[in-house]
Amino acid sequence: MPSSLKIAAVFATMNRAETAKACVLALARQSRPPDLVIVADNRSTDDTAAVLENLADLPFTLVVRRMAENRGNAGGVEEAMDQAFGAGADAVWILDDDSWPREAALTAMLEGRWNPNIVRHALQVDPLSGKFTWPLQIEDGRGGWRLVWSERELPDGPRTRSRISWTGALVPREIREAVGPVNGELFIRGEDEEYPSRIERAGFSQEAVRGAVMDHPGPENMVHWRFFGKSFFFERGLADWKLYYKVRNMVWLKRQQAGDLRALAIALTYALASAWIDGPRRLPLIGSAVRDGWTGRLGKWRGHG
Repeated sequence: MPSSLKIAAVFATMNRAETAKACVLALARQSRPPDLVIVADNRSTDDTAAVLENLADLPFTLVVRRMAENRGNAGGVEEAMDQAFGAGADAVWILDDDSWPREAALTAMLEGRWNPNIVRHALQVDPLSGKFTWPLQIEDGRGGWRLVWSERELPDGPRTRSRISWTGALVPREIREAVGPVNGELFIRGEDEEYPSRIERAGFSQEAVRGAVMDHPGPENMVHWRFFGKSFFFERGLADWKLYYKVRNMVWLKRQQAGDLRALAIALTYALASAWIDGPRRLPLIGSAVRDGWTGRLGKWRGHG
């Protein structure tokens, strides 16, 4: 039964003591708290690790995993998930340090018959706009998918079939054993697409849970383009290092999944969007990211600190 499942929550953080603390306290306020929380600290130079380690009277075991090196969100979650499943977790709840679940979230995720072949996930809501942090893909009833931007657009019922969700996903042990660990070499801004896609290709499905809500701030300057029925999102003014990882990882992922032409198309789209929206100054950065993604040069970017 779901009530007997051992649930672990994991997230990665770096130099964000108060943000990470708020996430742990949000987990402590859950009507059904997790049994274990593992925080991967990516070599913080402030007091993040100490602040978390000094938290007391929590309704779960808290482990601060001090990383040997900064491996970004992907590497941190990879190691934290490995440790959680190694400690006997039946399912692992993937969070960001600034995604704070509301009190009933985990309870709602565990309601009803538990199916170890389905990844249930919470709804991410931007506290400022009241809309989803990122648009959610759900079944359109015609054998395809559509984007929705708010909870009121969801069909009736406690759960809705969805796809490509990462933050807030509750991954059962059976699925983790079938698809393997998160690819930590993506560092950031790639694991959120690659891992859900791998789960889907392995024949598993996802469900959005209406009663499970997380407050998670969304991008402030997102541009949405549509090409031939496909959506493309670009964040205006994104830091160079974040843009590098996004482009590199998407080029690498599309080449793995769909071949050279799709990878080239996504590379050209990012170059066009960057030049049109932010100006041409970052085209050399785009070129570097495309080359690294094309050749499979992953891991931490040599230009990142």
